[in-house]
Amino acid sequence: MPGGAIAEVSATTDVERIEAPITWKAYLMCAFAAFGGIYFGYDSGYINGVKGMAYFIHQQTGKPYPPKGASDADKAKFALESWRDSLITSILSAGTFFGAIIAGDLADFIGRRLTIIAGCTVFLIGVILQTASAGLGLLVAGRLIAGFGVGFVSAIIILYMSECSPKKIRGAVVSGYQFAITIGLLLAACVDYATQDRMDTGSYRIPIAIQMLWALILGGGIAFLPESPRYFVKRGKLDSAAKSLARLRGQPIASDFVQHELAEIVANHEYELQVVPQGSYLSSWTNCFKGSLFKPSSNLRRTILGTSMQMMQQWTGVNFIFYFGTTFFKQLGTIKNPFLISLITTLVNVCSTPISFWTIERFGRRPLLIWGALGMLTCEFLVAIMGTADGDNPATVKAMIAFICIYIFFFASTWGPGAWVVIGEIFPLPIRSRGVGLSTSSNWLWNCIITVITPYLVGEDKGNLKAKVFFLWGALCTACFVYAYFLVPETKGLSLEQVDKMLEETTPRNSSRWVPHTTFAAELGLTEKGTLAPEIVEEVERKGSVV
Repeated sequence: MPGGAIAEVSATTDVERIEAPITWKAYLMCAFAAFGGIYFGYDSGYINGVKGMAYFIHQQTGKPYPPKGASDADKAKFALESWRDSLITSILSAGTFFGAIIAGDLADFIGRRLTIIAGCTVFLIGVILQTASAGLGLLVAGRLIAGFGVGFVSAIIILYMSECSPKKIRGAVVSGYQFAITIGLLLAACVDYATQDRMDTGSYRIPIAIQMLWALILGGGIAFLPESPRYFVKRGKLDSAAKSLARLRGQPIASDFVQHELAEIVANHEYELQVVPQGSYLSSWTNCFKGSLFKPSSNLRRTILGTSMQMMQQWTGVNFIFYFGTTFFKQLGTIKNPFLISLITTLVNVCSTPISFWTIERFGRRPLLIWGALGMLTCEFLVAIMGTADGDNPATVKAMIAFICIYIFFFASTWGPGAWVVIGEIFPLPIRSRGVGLSTSSNWLWNCIITVITPYLVGEDKGNLKAKVFFLWGALCTACFVYAYFLVPETKGLSLEQVDKMLEETTPRNSSRWVPHTTFAAELGLTEKGTLAPEIVEEVERKGSVV
């Protein structure tokens, strides 16, 4: 059989012994993968500052530089047109949308690690084209190609970390991905701030070219980490799965902890295949949409939960600040250095995210998402009201900036990491890579939609909503609050296999009270020697061999 057959797998009926104790080695191996967030965050953030650079605006539009002593109105006109601004920003998201969907396929065929490495390679090609650009065409083409690479990595990094991390720290490890995104945004803001006054192509080429470093570090480093054991189980390579799991947990292959965890993964996979049998390539996609809309454990319900969770994260409006913050702060008219304010908001984002490392494991996913949405919508409505009523008053503008920073704090410590954590936990193994891919593509689809329409909402030559745009974000955050309360389950402290059982036996609102009471290995059958029934092992190896 492919990968070699495994004779027997020791199993357990004890729900507390299905995973090895956490070691620093296991923690660091899983945490390194979070580095992928840096180049996602940097690539998303550098364009915000570049679009406000005088040299870049002059090069792209041909507009003359405003003379010394120019009026605020003349300075405001020296900016990218709304259509150009929209195209440059949104084209990356268009690429990532398709990249995330393609990655869902590749991750099942060539593995999680190789998909991430492929994404880094594609990203490097896109960055090279952007760095070489001196006009709109090559810049847009480069951002589109780089977007495919970001799509690969943003989807599969979440999948890889969720499948490899110990259950007790899985939320904290995946939250580290969001923290790395904020680090990337901060680094982009710092580099933009340093090059903004250059009057040559270095003003934008330096921020672009630095991205190559992040891709080289991630692609090179991930090559030395073990493949996801759940990928090997899906492909029927149980001996490889045991070796990978032993490396991740810092235990010998013969350890009961490794054997018991492997048995639970194998038994759960066989159970899921009995519920929704595998078939052709097309059916592997249609399986994501099977089942009842009203049953929390159905594949359809999980797919809708994952895709809508990422949609809601975009609906919070936080990327308005990180993509268009410099332009927005310029429009307020009373801020002398909008680049500095953008840097401050990014710094708030970075400093707030690590709080989630503790809170997401201490209080759980549901409370963070519910209270986070409530905090965000309150701040957004306050900013909208103040800006509409007294937006020309410098004191009011300072108060608006303060509430924008508080709003970013709520996002960074709740919805920022929380949405990524949940989508990595809710899908069963047979559809996990495609489910996470679809969810991530939903994030990028709505990211693209928002980046396309926002310049038309706030551009001075278009809607010119200014602070009124926060009424829209506040209304959408209200929807996020209702959504989190009624539809998001609590997955804290559960293995990925236990999450499957929880979704079958309870509802989202009652999920925090559910506790594991049996193992899949016990349900499917143990031998007298305490091993997984050999026919289950043989069936998983046989089915995996034809994927």
